[in-house]
Amino acid sequence: MRGRLGGRECLHVPSCRFGLYLALRHWCRPGGRVLMSPVNDDVIFFVVLAAGLRPVQAPLDPRDGSIDPAAVPESLWSGLSAVLTTNLYGNPDPAPELRAHCDARGIPLLEDAAHAIGSTVGGRPVGTWGEASVFSLSKHTGAKTGGFLAFDDPALRSELTAARDELLHPSRTSAELAYLVRPYAEATVRGLRLVKAAHATLRLLGQQEREEIRMPLRAGELKQALAAAPGLAPFHSWVRVDMHDYRLGPGPGRLRRTERLLARLDATLAAHRTGTERLLGTEWARGREAEPGARERGAREPRGGEPGEVQPLFRVPLLVEDRDAAIAALARRRIVTGYLYDPPLDTYAGELFTDLSPDPGPASWFARHALPVDPRRAGEVIETLRAAGVRPVRYGDDRG
Repeated sequence: MRGRLGGRECLHVPSCRFGLYLALRHWCRPGGRVLMSPVNDDVIFFVVLAAGLRPVQAPLDPRDGSIDPAAVPESLWSGLSAVLTTNLYGNPDPAPELRAHCDARGIPLLEDAAHAIGSTVGGRPVGTWGEASVFSLSKHTGAKTGGFLAFDDPALRSELTAARDELLHPSRTSAELAYLVRPYAEATVRGLRLVKAAHATLRLLGQQEREEIRMPLRAGELKQALAAAPGLAPFHSWVRVDMHDYRLGPGPGRLRRTERLLARLDATLAAHRTGTERLLGTEWARGREAEPGARERGAREPRGGEPGEVQPLFRVPLLVEDRDAAIAALARRRIVTGYLYDPPLDTYAGELFTDLSPDPGPASWFARHALPVDPRRAGEVIETLRAAGVRPVRYGDDRG
């Protein structure tokens, strides 16, 4: 990974959320305010709170759900302690612009690149623009464990390693065995078409805890946890959701399997890139013209590396009129749709726990209409959506 990121230091961590907490604690003082995307996993929101920081929800570009720097008021920039990108589904946030804003104010840029291994922006890999970046090995590699914290200054390695080790829980033999057996059990269940039963079993085991898209906020308990911040322990019941081993030290089995899957990354990225290109050529693709006047308000053209280069998106967010109907049509073909982030975090959490976006409309619209699909199943997705008569939508079509 150092080679992929231009020689940056890479520190292995048990999960992306763990790595993000480590980065926030190192680069941000408790009590600071962090600009972030409202279309994001709620676990990340709780990680920011656990670090003793106040989330500030950013305005977004409605075409791809990325932060829109031009829509951030100057008054908001001046009060920030850091900026946290999302790179949602692998679509890069405008890191060069965000880097410039951070440099002008002397604050760190932190990159959440969980979905974005292999994505580029401004001619550089995502994860090379900030003081630090965090990556997930659960996504493109399919390791279902692990991640890494990347940073530019080698002198920080000893300090960050010590901070990581202090937060780790020791590896457990039972957890290691469960991890090694799980892929075979899941393959068996899929082969027997027992997907519903599998999801029910995972819920019983605490490995799949959300009944809805968002986990329950539990406002009363959250206020008590905030009084004890910073620290992971008060927020453990939120941060651990769907990944109870998020701070567990890895055993040799996890490391061997992760290394084996990581060795296949180039082939995996090529498959994602091929499917992404095909999906972006459909009627539901992002990058269509936004509502009239969007250019004048600063909305950007779709981003990427070099002109014409396709990103190897982890999921391709198609924009559909009736997402529930589209999800149901895909489910009938045993195509599972995940990684939905609706409603936006400011609607979910309210102003007691976060600063609301100065322009919430684009985020709300994108969260409602984005249908993230696996590009490796592009052909099946296209065939299914067209057979079901799923209609595309454009920003401004349903402003109500």
